[in-house]
Amino acid sequence: MRKPDAAAGSMLFFALAPGSVAGLGPWWLTRWRIRGPMLHWAPMRAAGVILLVLGGSALIQAFARFVVEGRGTPNPAAPTENLVVGGLYRYVRNPMYLAVVAAIVGQALAMNQPVLLGYAAAVWITVASFTHWYEEPTLTRTFGAHYEAYRRNVPAWRPRIRPWHPPA
Repeated sequence: MRKPDAAAGSMLFFALAPGSVAGLGPWWLTRWRIRGPMLHWAPMRAAGVILLVLGGSALIQAFARFVVEGRGTPNPAAPTENLVVGGLYRYVRNPMYLAVVAAIVGQALAMNQPVLLGYAAAVWITVASFTHWYEEPTLTRTFGAHYEAYRRNVPAWRPRIRPWHPPA
């Protein structure tokens, strides 16, 4: 896939998928209302803002990696030509999903909205199931031994301390 097409497809998918899950879902549940006075639990609110910013940044970086390295999109209907194993993917196999959950948890803490913690758990269960039952078998069929080596060396949900470097 040409990079301009991959970029356009990725931007559209970004708006539809994580935009809906990490943006529209929390808005629908909370209308982004802050519960309690702003100074109440200030450290938790600050931690929430940090999680939200880090999650958003990681999500953007991971999407860009699909365009540049993968020459495709995160959308299963327009997959990458190459297995994406650089950037954050050297530390953890599912940085996009972790970033989305972090953004939701960040909103829960920043706005003092416990309902979003339950929502984040439901999102994580959903994406973990999707990963296990669809993504991993599909990637194994598509990329074979290359994906299996990656899968053996990079954890799905708990980031490595040191980045993995694929063999040349």
